[in-house]
Amino acid sequence: MVKIHQPIGVMTDSFKLPLKEALRKAQEVGANGVQIYAVEGEMDPANLSSTARKELKSYIEDLGLEVSALVGDLAGHGFQDPEANPWKIEKSKRILDLALDLGSNIVTTHIGIVPNEDHPIYATMQRACEELSQYANSVGGHFAIETGPETSAHLKQFLDSLTGRGMAVNFDPANMVMVTGDDPVQGVYTLKDYIVHTHVKDGIRVREVDPREVYGMLGFEPMSHEKLAEMATDGPFKELPLGEGNVDFDNYFQALVDIGFNGYLTIEREVGTEPAEDIRKAVQFIKRYK
Repeated sequence: MVKIHQPIGVMTDSFKLPLKEALRKAQEVGANGVQIYAVEGEMDPANLSSTARKELKSYIEDLGLEVSALVGDLAGHGFQDPEANPWKIEKSKRILDLALDLGSNIVTTHIGIVPNEDHPIYATMQRACEELSQYANSVGGHFAIETGPETSAHLKQFLDSLTGRGMAVNFDPANMVMVTGDDPVQGVYTLKDYIVHTHVKDGIRVREVDPREVYGMLGFEPMSHEKLAEMATDGPFKELPLGEGNVDFDNYFQALVDIGFNGYLTIEREVGTEPAEDIRKAVQFIKRYK
């Protein structure tokens, strides 16, 4: 069996607890780091003074944890809507600034489904992502696009059109299995130059589904995490505990080792009634490979 060395992260929001309780729970289940939503409420960058940022960073460090990444997913249609893009770009930059203050240089996000190059939305998304990429390049950070809405080959083509590695990849193997049917193991090799953060999640595809119905697109219902959780519970795909779905973790972890990935393996659990127990089991599942 492949031996892995990467640190283990957990998504604090998966615990469905107030932030500080979730941070303590992350320590309790044996994680090395945490990924935190930073879009609204107490974690909205506009609501955190420099003093509050320092205090939060100290609180996390005192628990023996670090921030693996922030989630800067502004939902809706990603960066497909030219009218919404200016505020979304500005807010995304502020979320990256917050990540840097908390000791991470990664913000994960959904940018919307990348259409074919001849689609008018393609150029809109490309302009927005180029601006974000250049900003991230200038501060030594990354906006990491979560895999799932399109195939890895198509996402690579889009990323190759941008400057530098400011736009990168948050690799989620379960999204590929559940939605596009793409092979996550091959996807790791395809996107190897861009992967800066990963999710550890499992699932199965129940039936074929139009990715636009899952992730939204202009003209379709916008993406929301509530809707995703609903679909992953009793819809065209099912999110399952690690090892119970169709992600081939032996070969997936081997691929990450092969490409020299040293970043976080972060557990995300979007469904289920006992998230803390599921996450604890997920940490143990990953530790079997260490």
